[in-house]
Amino acid sequence: MNLCLSRVMLIGVATGFFCGCGPAAPVNTSNPSGEETTAARPVSLAAREPGPRDEDAPTEFTTTESGLKYRILRKGSGPKPQSPDQVIVNYKGWLEDPEKPFDQSYGKNPFDFRLVPIGQQGQVIDGWNEGVTYVKEGGMIELEIPSELGYGEGGFPPVIPPNATLHFIVEVLEVK
Repeated sequence: MNLCLSRVMLIGVATGFFCGCGPAAPVNTSNPSGEETTAARPVSLAAREPGPRDEDAPTEFTTTESGLKYRILRKGSGPKPQSPDQVIVNYKGWLEDPEKPFDQSYGKNPFDFRLVPIGQQGQVIDGWNEGVTYVKEGGMIELEIPSELGYGEGGFPPVIPPNATLHFIVEVLEVK
């Protein structure tokens, strides 16, 4: 992924994280509780933490040809996202310690982006463009993204060091 574009994406996400504001989220004016229902399960747009995992969720990661590692924590039951779908997600990202996230949408607004094929310039890193396609709407996936599918040799100082492996939990709230 183009390094400049990936930095723009991280700046947007990091700005939302550090400023306490985030990407615009869909607003449900008909339900004051902030809850929306998808075909998969009720989804809170302002969830404070990741939702439940399936009891039979794998403990081992699957590795793809690109080097992405993933495990599906909740299968979901809606459509699977694919390029050029617009996807709304909640996420948490960390480097080594999941208790020390470098960014997350939980407790803020979900993140909305358009999927593009791997290697094309888009709104998110290639690891996300590939990873979210493995889980259905309402599902949750854990990603271990090698540096080549993330921010590469340059990283994104001071938040992401060079050659960093990134870890994410991503919940697919909606596929449009």
